[in-house]
Amino acid sequence: MIKNALKVLETSNLFITGGAGSGKTTLTRAIIEDAVQKGKAVARLASTGMAATLIGGQTLHSFLDLGICNSQEELEMGGKLELSKKNAKLIKSMEMIIIDEISMVSAPLLDMIRLRLLQAQFNGRLIVVGDFLQLPPVVRGGENIYFAFESPSWERFDFQTLHLEGSYRTEEAEFLSLLECVRHASLDENSKVALNALIRTLPEDKSEITVLYGKNISAQNHNRAQLEHLNGEIIELSTHITLHDKKMQERDIERFLSESRLERVMAFKIGAPILFTRNAWNYYNGERGRILSIEEDTVWVKKADGKSVKVERVETTKTKWVEKGKTTTEEKLITLSQFPLALAFAITIHKSQGMSLADYVIETNEIFAPSQFYVALSRSVSAHRVTLTKPNRSWEKLCFVHPKAKQFSPST
Repeated sequence: MIKNALKVLETSNLFITGGAGSGKTTLTRAIIEDAVQKGKAVARLASTGMAATLIGGQTLHSFLDLGICNSQEELEMGGKLELSKKNAKLIKSMEMIIIDEISMVSAPLLDMIRLRLLQAQFNGRLIVVGDFLQLPPVVRGGENIYFAFESPSWERFDFQTLHLEGSYRTEEAEFLSLLECVRHASLDENSKVALNALIRTLPEDKSEITVLYGKNISAQNHNRAQLEHLNGEIIELSTHITLHDKKMQERDIERFLSESRLERVMAFKIGAPILFTRNAWNYYNGERGRILSIEEDTVWVKKADGKSVKVERVETTKTKWVEKGKTTTEEKLITLSQFPLALAFAITIHKSQGMSLADYVIETNEIFAPSQFYVALSRSVSAHRVTLTKPNRSWEKLCFVHPKAKQFSPST
């Protein structure tokens, strides 16, 4: 697939799409690695700080100097319509710009992106990655959602589409079929029967399962209550913070902690169940384990397969591209060092993105956003390893997508 992508990029911009677990992130990282090895300058961007952190990049707004504006009208009102020569030179120096989670980019924001690229006379390749049947753009209360593909700029970028099919997460044909029905909100009687079969009685011991909630407060309360039930003392692990730029302030640190899905202090106990939150050679994002020992810079975890692994701190770095003379370099701003672990009692659906989960429960009565149920269900490695709480509404009202996204993303 990487050869196909590189071939397209020789002549066109690229749109990488596909369902959950289809390999979008893996392909994107392979493209970045290939470009970096060839000495190309690559800007890795996303509409939210959280998404940008996952690809080791920065936000669209910071890189393109958009301030807090969300439309060209706001740019004009804020006096930021024109691009500074310094920023224009920086953008033009990029040979490739990658925008992840394109489904969260609104039509007005895509117009702003194109404006900045035109102002900078950018002549590199633009790659957008995402699935419009997952997270939609965030809008102010009462405002209509306008997806990136509704913008005239979408056609002007003339993307060639690379649609990834299948799933690396599960090989169960019937479950994959169910996921596609839920993804497109096209439920038939067979899919409803399959969903009903996933409603199972929860065990009394909640320590062996992970509950997926739609709301952050629900996940926090469940984790706190379950941790208190465990024997032993609470051990706190602080996030190590290194400031590379003296101009960084406390609010910058707090924002980056939030964007990185990290807390200043994480609380665990010996014996507590955890989820790994990163991929490594000996564990994967979403894999379950139990803490054996805790030290300041080492945690030993026993995985479900019985193997014990040594877990060390992982660095997450906020960077920015800066122009120095005739070259552009990526400079560090803040580095956070923390263990890639989270309590496994509960997690939010939003936080579970990118994870492959087993033995978890979806709290169906906290589903409130389009495609949210699909995101939750598609985390599963098997239909036998996910349980649904009984919903207080019909499956049709639970499995809903935005009609414009559904029309743009026909069933394959």
